[in-house]
Amino acid sequence: MDARNLLTLLVLVGSILLLALAAELLEVRLFVRIVTNLFIMLVLVLGLQVFMGNAGILSFAHVGFMGVGAYTTAVLTIPVRMKGMALPDLYPLVAGLELSPFMGILAGGLVAALVAAVVAYPLMRLSDAAAVITLFALLVVLHTIMLHWSAVTNGPRTLFGLPRATGLGLAAAAAVLAVPLALLFKESRVGLLLRSSRDDEVAAAALGARVPFLRWQAFVLAAFMAGIGGALWAHFITSFSPKAFYLKESFVILAMLVIGGPGTVTGAVAGTYIVTLAFESLRALEAWLNRAQIFAEQVVGLTEVVLALAMIGVLVLRPGGLVATREVGTWLLRRRSKKGDAP
Repeated sequence: MDARNLLTLLVLVGSILLLALAAELLEVRLFVRIVTNLFIMLVLVLGLQVFMGNAGILSFAHVGFMGVGAYTTAVLTIPVRMKGMALPDLYPLVAGLELSPFMGILAGGLVAALVAAVVAYPLMRLSDAAAVITLFALLVVLHTIMLHWSAVTNGPRTLFGLPRATGLGLAAAAAVLAVPLALLFKESRVGLLLRSSRDDEVAAAALGARVPFLRWQAFVLAAFMAGIGGALWAHFITSFSPKAFYLKESFVILAMLVIGGPGTVTGAVAGTYIVTLAFESLRALEAWLNRAQIFAEQVVGLTEVVLALAMIGVLVLRPGGLVATREVGTWLLRRRSKKGDAP
């Protein structure tokens, strides 16, 4: 890892640690909860950046793998005495199994990666609109399975009973590990070849790049990170249903990456920070407007509408996002060199 990437890593990891320290010192329960959720979202957004940012293909299926990770850890970590109530039809093979939350979170990532490895390779041969449509179809398939596989997911009903294991420290540690993982993949041989195929697929293939295999590797790693993020979220929220892993969550994660900039790890981190701040502020404003009864009707959907307009604005004005091409380390080093050259 060269100086610019090392500086990028230090800045991004430092921002995570500072935010975690601020939440710990303030001891405001709501702020701690928001920051913990932000770190979980950061893992998910960085996972999406690994595939979408390097391959240049929009992936709606990412949230589906988040759901795979969440349900995997649920099946493995819900206490045995609770499984009879939460999952009465669960298969005997796993009904008596109870792993630690840490092992369940790791298993969630591995199962999500395994599912992606099995189903994704044929899809990686597609490009442009065809790839986006098929990945959206994959999200629909995963959501339908979660919705109707009652023995494992409790169907459309809420699954409960997970031990609360994801706190500020664990979420921050996961986010700190996700940043170098995304950076290392971006700067690896696979990442470089994948970005060359993104810019010119025909030329990359002519030079010997196995484009479908490169995309498949990125997709599996992204699914692993999505599974870890979903498992962390499951142990944070402790009860959920399949609707948590569908279009609304997809929109929020995509907004974070698109607004920040899918081409850089810095953009993924910055977008997560910005959208989380905007999301929480807009939710507070919406609640205040409804309590104050300023309008005759209840204000509903303000958060989603403003985020959608923000995403449209960024795509029109800055198609590459707020941090399109340069990582923060590159920007800082260039700024320093310009100051050194100044008379």
